[in-house]
Amino acid sequence: MFDLYVITDRRLSHGLSEAEVARLAYAGGADIVQLRMKSEDGKEMLEQAKIIKQYADEYARYFIVNDRVDIAILSDADGVHLGQSDIPIAEARKLLGDDKLIGISVHNVEEAITAFNDGADYIGVGSIFTTSTKPDAIQGLGLDAIYRIKQAVDLPLVAVGGINQGNIQDVIAAGADSAAVISAVVGKEDISKACHDLRDQILKIRPHTVVGQ
Repeated sequence: MFDLYVITDRRLSHGLSEAEVARLAYAGGADIVQLRMKSEDGKEMLEQAKIIKQYADEYARYFIVNDRVDIAILSDADGVHLGQSDIPIAEARKLLGDDKLIGISVHNVEEAITAFNDGADYIGVGSIFTTSTKPDAIQGLGLDAIYRIKQAVDLPLVAVGGINQGNIQDVIAAGADSAAVISAVVGKEDISKACHDLRDQILKIRPHTVVGQ
């Protein structure tokens, strides 16, 4: 489904907008970008979303909006990523329709099974390692969590949390279908190169991966 999944974070982007980060990430080989703007207003988020959608189309990649189903609809994003406290998957599906992706963050097997039964298209599992970019997340689930959840549900699994050049291959080897990164890309001076290098690490142990598959 995806290899490299990039999540935006304005605090780390050295003054670049979310849209500019997305453009550079796509140029470097990111398969999907998630627009995550926790503290900005809806008008600004929608403006960024519409620009990112243009870049996603230009590069033939995916674009996901964090939490905000309304922003996803208005920007014609490819889907939305929900948290455990966001609106239920079934309600989001009514609004988005069957042709859009719905991902949801899970932290254990039970939540993953619920996500599967509720019709999620993929699950985000984390935080795999300790991370400062998502301080409200459950920290340090470890690689074993990837294996356990992957054995329990037949859904694409995106691992997130503290993933970088030094451990991304371990994450994929543990069974993750995709690795989501924030600081390992957004916080770098050369975002495109950071994406290229991370995706290269994935392909070294999964050489037959095709973008978007």
